[in-house]
Amino acid sequence: MMTYQEHVSGIASELEEILDLDDLEAKVYLNLLRAGPITASALAKELDIDRARMYRTVDKLVSRNIISTTLSSPKLCIAADPHDALKIALGKKEDEVNKIKKSGEAIIDKINNEITTNQISSVPTFRVVQGRQNIYADIAHLIENSTGITYIATTLDDVSRMYHSTIPEKISICEKNGGIVRLLVDMNDPKLAPFVKRFNATETKIGKLPSKGRMVVQVNKKMIMSDSAASAQNSNSESDFSLCTNSSEMVDNIFTLCSFLWDSSKPLKTIDVKNFVRKTK
Repeated sequence: MMTYQEHVSGIASELEEILDLDDLEAKVYLNLLRAGPITASALAKELDIDRARMYRTVDKLVSRNIISTTLSSPKLCIAADPHDALKIALGKKEDEVNKIKKSGEAIIDKINNEITTNQISSVPTFRVVQGRQNIYADIAHLIENSTGITYIATTLDDVSRMYHSTIPEKISICEKNGGIVRLLVDMNDPKLAPFVKRFNATETKIGKLPSKGRMVVQVNKKMIMSDSAASAQNSNSESDFSLCTNSSEMVDNIFTLCSFLWDSSKPLKTIDVKNFVRKTK
């Protein structure tokens, strides 16, 4: 059973993704919600953080309207209501999307009208993507454009973080286009099954994975793989990186591996809760 501190750490990790915060910023915000108005100095002492670093963090959060400070002396820090913080984050993302759409359409017109492109599509490509947000965007794009079978084999923590991305929405689009998304997750506690179900994959199975990394592969198309050490760095999403390739040989090999793991795993809905832990040890 998870301790209170583990619950708080899990919430902080999700906040990092949703509100685009780093580890310390998320902890500061959650502690302010819990403690109520408090000075930055007292908060630094409570979190065992250097005061200068705490002041810089508070200033950054104030500039983003995540927290505010009083006019009293000493100043008290007050956390924004979670609903207001979410609205602020959504508004920022919407502004960024609108800006990209407007600027992107204009630059694409210029490219099409002024530059002759000569792309060779038959050559296998490889690239390394840095940052969890960028990786999730790549996964979302892969799924959205898939009309066949796509495997996602990853950890429960990664599924929890992906739930707050656009990936679940892209799964619905994929299914409307005739595609299938199969989620294969390593889960040791059957009580966490509802958190896996809410991801809303077309099909879900529970089984032992060969590593704590992330494998996403689209049949005959593309694959995205992340190292276990990188994808496990919850405290710093920017340290997460992945290899993306459309190499047919590599894609086929990973797809075959995922198919084997899928066939040897159990559907989520058929799990015997009482015997699950004992059988999977």
